[in-house]
Order: sequence, then structure tokens, then C-alpha cells
Amino acid sequence: MKGTSFSVTLLIFPAATAGSQTILFDFENEPVHSPLPISLTVGGVTAQLSATGQGFSIQPANTMGFTPVGFSGNCIYPSSVFAADLIVDFSSPVSAFSILYAPQELACDSSATMRATAYLDLQLIGTTTTNAQPGTWPSETLQLSSPKQFNRVVVHYDKPPVTGGDWGAIFMADNMTVVPAPPPVILNEPSVLSSGPFQFSFTHTANAFLTVYGTTNLAAPFSNWTILPGVTEGPPGYFTFTDSQSRNLTRRFYRVSSP
Repeated sequence: MKGTSFSVTLLIFPAATAGSQTILFDFENEPVHSPLPISLTVGGVTAQLSATGQGFSIQPANTMGFTPVGFSGNCIYPSSVFAADLIVDFSSPVSAFSILYAPQELACDSSATMRATAYLDLQLIGTTTTNAQPGTWPSETLQLSSPKQFNRVVVHYDKPPVTGGDWGAIFMADNMTVVPAPPPVILNEPSVLSSGPFQFSFTHTANAFLTVYGTTNLAAPFSNWTILPGVTEGPPGYFTFTDSQSRNLTRRFYRVSSP
């Protein structure tokens, strides 16, 4: 290695969310008439559902004698004629959320505005609104995604139909989906080995496809960074990178990303 020291900067990036597993909570296995709060676990993610006001319960989707479009089996059903927020807390962060809803509207010319707001603990991450096509208990999917992970979503009846009509500030919900946020890449044990190469380890999802990039010029565009060999996994989820070329350098910057 040239000189007496080796200067290193590590840039650790999370895995991309493309292709991540989508988890569906359909409420089919919950006992009918169960009031919220309830806790459901699907695909390793636990969703704790609670509510404000007089809340919601699990009921058949055809409780009113018909089933809103897209609903089936059991669903989340309002427990009163008064407005209530649906609150969902997740056991681990997610990057996307959606839920099918149907507001109480009887042949209105417009539909209510529904809002979903995401938080990471107490930090506001983002919010989104949507409107269903007008009709009788019309259904629509409320969707929210963010490059920042979140672990709480509040579903809120935001505004009534702008044209008025026969409506109530309540809604049904079904088919909630989430995309789990990828775990962060966590750096461990950076060191220069006695034999010369620089080495560091990091943890991530087992069998993940991870790439280490390197450059000696941090100002260079990323397209000019070089893919470096030397990543091994063992035990599962624990990765080690050894840069056999570092003994010939005085400085190198590293970036770990997936894919």
C-alpha cells in the first residue's frame, strides 16, 4: 500500500423497493363482529388496527344487503353513524400502503374526499387524498407510498361530497396492502487487514443481491464508479467485502447498494 495510511469513505444505501413483496390483509380470518382494536399478522408484518370515536368492527361485506365493488367476505365496518378515523400501526416500517374503501353515499353526484396520512413514530412522512366515482356506496382504493419508510397510517374521512346529497361521514374498508420497507444496510468492522487489503462487513436480508462500487474521485458521476468484486455472504444475512485492490491505493470511496 502506498504511504502509511489509507483514506476511506463509505456510502451505504438501502435496498431498492422495486420487486418487494406486497402483503395483503383481507380480514377473512377474523371473527365476525369483533370490534377494533385487533391485531393481524401476515407475511411477518403485524398490523394493529384501532380507531377514534365509536370505531369499527369486523362484519360481512354484504351487511347492508349488497356488497360494494371489490369487497368480499369480511371487512372493516363502521360501528356508528359518526365519523371515526381508522388507525393502523405496523410492527416494522413499510414503504407503501393501500386500502379499498366505500363511503356512505346514496346516488350522490360526487363522492367524499378520503385521506391517508403516514407517520414514522411521531414524524409526519406524507399524506394523500382521493375521491371515488359518484354512486351508491362507491368504492375506491386509497394509496400512499413514500421513499421514506413509515409505520403508522391514519385513514380519515376528510370532506363530504362537494355537491351534497344523501351521505354520511362513515366508510367501510377492505383489502389493505402494504409493501415492507427494505432493511437498512448496516456497516460493521471496517479495517485494513495486516496483509494489506481493506475490508468491511454489513448486514442485510439473507440472499440479497448487493453490489459494492468504488471510486477514487467522489466528485465523479456515479456512472463512472466501478463495480468491485469481493462480496461474500455467511452466515445468511451477513456480508463481507474485501478490496484486494486497495493495497495499491491511498484513497477510495465505496458505495453499497441493492440491486
